[in-house]
Amino acid sequence: MTVHGDADRLRIETLLREQEERILKRWLDIAGAAAGGRADHGVLGGRMREIYQAMLRSLSEGDDSTDLRGLLAELSRIQAREGFTPSDTAVLVLSVKEAVYETIEASEETAALRGYIWFSKFVDDLALYTFETYVTAREKIITDQSEQLLELSTPVVKLWEGILAVPLVGTLDSARTQVVMEKLLQALVETGSEHAVIDITGVPAVDTQVAQHLLKTVAAARLMGAECVVSGIRPQIAHTIVTLGIEFGDIVTKSSLSDALAHALRQSGVQLTQGASKRVVVATERA
Repeated sequence: MTVHGDADRLRIETLLREQEERILKRWLDIAGAAAGGRADHGVLGGRMREIYQAMLRSLSEGDDSTDLRGLLAELSRIQAREGFTPSDTAVLVLSVKEAVYETIEASEETAALRGYIWFSKFVDDLALYTFETYVTAREKIITDQSEQLLELSTPVVKLWEGILAVPLVGTLDSARTQVVMEKLLQALVETGSEHAVIDITGVPAVDTQVAQHLLKTVAAARLMGAECVVSGIRPQIAHTIVTLGIEFGDIVTKSSLSDALAHALRQSGVQLTQGASKRVVVATERA
């Protein structure tokens, strides 16, 4: 930078310090108006003051913006969690330029106006960093939520003493299969169960990939000493399995969860007898 340019930059740095309260107030007004009623102006004002002061330190320390970028990264994460868009977050930073320009215009200082060109580029770089950090933070939030949904959408329930069930709903992909397998194996260890029912009534379609995922889960359960029954084989799914030439081998399959439970009960030594009304099922342990 030329000597003249250094003087211009020094002048705007001085103006930013001398007019700190005025610029901060105007910046908050502009940013608050852009955010509407979605932001707490007291909290927002505190964050903006921290950023402004970190900006001043960055300017005085020869472009060391570590603290400033740290605050902007935190701002991005907060904005992402609170549901603001990346544009909202970038505008929050960019609006300081308008507040500074109005202050310079009121001072009618040519040197400060020339320095504003440098300052504008400086803020643009900060806004870009904020935007990128926001996107990264938002992606992490989405990933965390997806993992939580996988956990919630894959329950392992106890149907009977020694019998577990995993009712599956939706598409079964590699990531979800891993969750199913881990939760089922953990439940087998905790309960000591020897039978598991994997119900696919809620799985819209079974193709070669889905079948492979099911086979892997059954194989993992067998290694833990548990036998699996796959239930929910509807006519259209059975037709697809046959058409694709998918082999389930010696894995027991049933059309409904009740049939699978009855099979697991018999395998575990429970004798099923039907009452006279043909509506009450009584289960008793075999002698």
